[in-house]
Amino acid sequence: MTESTATPERILDIAIGFMGAKQLFAASRIGLFAALADGGKSVDELAEATGRAPRQVRILADSMAAQGLLERADGRYTLAADAAAYLAGTGEVDLTPFLAFLNDISYKQWLDYDATVDTDEPGTLELDEAGWGRFMAGVMTYNVLHGEQLSENFDFSPYRSALDLGGLSPAFAIGAMRQNPDLTTRFVFAPDFTDSVRQAVDAAGVGDRSTVEGGDTATVQPGGEHDLVMVNHVLHRFSAEENRGILANARGAAADGAKLLLLDFYLDDAEAQRKIDALHAGEYYNIDGTVVYPESEVNEWLEAAGWRAEGAVELPGSPRVLVATAV
Repeated sequence: MTESTATPERILDIAIGFMGAKQLFAASRIGLFAALADGGKSVDELAEATGRAPRQVRILADSMAAQGLLERADGRYTLAADAAAYLAGTGEVDLTPFLAFLNDISYKQWLDYDATVDTDEPGTLELDEAGWGRFMAGVMTYNVLHGEQLSENFDFSPYRSALDLGGLSPAFAIGAMRQNPDLTTRFVFAPDFTDSVRQAVDAAGVGDRSTVEGGDTATVQPGGEHDLVMVNHVLHRFSAEENRGILANARGAAADGAKLLLLDFYLDDAEAQRKIDALHAGEYYNIDGTVVYPESEVNEWLEAAGWRAEGAVELPGSPRVLVATAV
């Protein structure tokens, strides 16, 4: 067996990763990707389109090319497939608001991460009204991406009656209803979100297959005999005790044999931890003290609440979905 040769490459890639992130944020902020939506451009053409100095545009464009988001040939830059789909403003999901959130809010919180590590004290956000607007725009954009990936990687065709319990975004159920024209969804969200949910389902053309109710996520008992229950981006926002109650209340709204989709980031016990989940464990606690729980702990809650865990579905660039059956 040949021994692997140690190199510093992995360490340096991680250590300077913030440089690539900041260049991505800057490229998005000045409209570099949007400027290429209609075709390739030279540095001078990009400088004119973005209103920035050619030197800075060249640095950003070369960095994005080096990281696979642009392609460079004969002095001209074009969009790679990922950038065309998610950064140029022409695809189904435009991640620009999420990148703005990461740059304006998240990145600044990470500058105090050493204090969080040393004290175990969670970060706190102090934002004005405009800042909270940027925060919600970024978070909801990220949810739209997760909803897209869920509908592309899970088969909703067997189900007829869904309960979407306690989430922040209706994008997950909207994607499911678009995939399955026979699916209806009952949304039970915190009262502050019900108006926006109604507007979103009407705009998506699925309002006639949706009902929207308000209820405190930690305590509401929706009841019913749903064959599909979705709990999206809920667990990290609540304590372990509250989550046990939420999963029990979800079971109380499910028919025997119903499926539960539990979308969130999780720490796992496998030898290879999924990177995006571990990064978000730091992000969530450092942002506002919310918790990414170990998958093994969540499975214990599921069993106690009357659900049988059946594994997970990994979503590209998104959380995992734990799948369980009502028993």
